[in-house]
Amino acid sequence: MTANIWSYPSETTGLVAGANLIGYKVEAIDGSIGKVDKHSDEVGAAYLVVDTGVWIFGKQVLLPAGTVTGVDAGEEKIYVSRDKQQIKDAPEFDKDNHLGDPGYHQQVGAYYGSSQTG
Repeated sequence: MTANIWSYPSETTGLVAGANLIGYKVEAIDGSIGKVDKHSDEVGAAYLVVDTGVWIFGKQVLLPAGTVTGVDAGEEKIYVSRDKQQIKDAPEFDKDNHLGDPGYHQQVGAYYGSSQTG
């Protein structure tokens, strides 16, 4: 499943291609985890960078697009299919290499691909 983890699922509700998601609140299964600081909708490499604020002491997390289940443009919220603990336990965000390091993407993709819910 990791091959598709970097693409938005076809059943993602409310997602509009090219939409600016910066500032949207991100909701895990069990509550809010922060706001989108950066995002990409590049085919096969789409992701969200979420600023967790005080929740994980100001850290950022990288969420592959495959974790997104829905977008509510009116409420400016994005819903993801993982709980807070799964997101907190993810590989540490590498802000300097998250774009150009295929090994890092593989590590994050493998983590989220193997931590499927349901």
